[in-house]
Amino acid sequence: MGRRFLIAAAAALAALAAPPLVAQPAGEGMLVIAHRGASGERPEHTLAAYERAIDAGADYIEPDLVATSDLVLVARHENELSDTTDVASREEFEDRRRSKEIDGQLVSGWFAEDFTLAELRTLRVVERLPSVRPGNVGYDTLYQIPTFAEIVRLVRAKEAETGRTIGIYPELKHPNFLLQYEGIDTVDLLVLALREAGYAGADAPVFLQSFEIAPLKRLAQRTDFRLIQLVAPEGGPADEPAMRYSEMLTPTGLAEIATYADGIGAAIPLLLAPDGSATPVVADAKAAGLAVHAWTLRKENVFLPAPLRLGTNEGTIGCDATLYAMLAAAGIDGVFADDPARALDWRGGAAQPGCAMPGGAR
Repeated sequence: MGRRFLIAAAAALAALAAPPLVAQPAGEGMLVIAHRGASGERPEHTLAAYERAIDAGADYIEPDLVATSDLVLVARHENELSDTTDVASREEFEDRRRSKEIDGQLVSGWFAEDFTLAELRTLRVVERLPSVRPGNVGYDTLYQIPTFAEIVRLVRAKEAETGRTIGIYPELKHPNFLLQYEGIDTVDLLVLALREAGYAGADAPVFLQSFEIAPLKRLAQRTDFRLIQLVAPEGGPADEPAMRYSEMLTPTGLAEIATYADGIGAAIPLLLAPDGSATPVVADAKAAGLAVHAWTLRKENVFLPAPLRLGTNEGTIGCDATLYAMLAAAGIDGVFADDPARALDWRGGAAQPGCAMPGGAR
């Protein structure tokens, strides 16, 4: 998800009051979607992060997809590369620095669509949140940017190794910008890549997601995969500048989403009220026949509401199990998690030491 959306979500979530605590029955619960892989343990969007998530037992892994100048889908949080690679220190690419207006914001840096895949291969990945996740910094520069095809090959290899189905949950990043201003149709590229990988049909272990509307409608016309309309606490779809996400989350708006998508992926503050109970969005979405997936469950204090923090350091692990229990009690169908192993523990009924549990026990 875009950085501005995550910041808004974190700020809104921090305002939540102490919630009622509800136990999650062992063996039941939400889909666990590994957000950019196990990004709480390894630099995000690396094969190492995806493999870590798969080995933990995640139901789905989530790659954000952008494209190279030679039309190869690769996994990056954004098409701008300086936050997640060492490109800024690479003198040979200094002349690639650009300023672009992307979805109404001026962004300066180095962009994936200005590099061939061979050039991207020379870059190395770094941790995007070094102050929050210093442990991940030790893995800086060890990994390359993976292609979507490589991610699928990893999934297939792990399926053969484990005998279980591992889902994929790609997000197209800035598809309207890339099509309109760069001439790169990531919808076409994704449909072709999925076809070549052998994925087909509504029962395939695939969700496709976007904050924009037109790409999802095109995907609905061209595939049978399950589609997720992403929504944020503020703003609206980049390809529909007059529309607000708040309008899309009304009963009428959700009914319209249901004409082309199978669910919504919503920031947690849109789904939980200040008392920790479900907002009307949850029931309204389900009444429209939509699944509800929440983003993003994270363990560090900086991402948790104040009552669930332990200590004052932003990188200290807080009470993410309690937040998981809140989402489960609200009837959420799936959760994006930076630490899928932890989310799976909470789904299995594990208790988190030092955190409040139902009945006031600790």
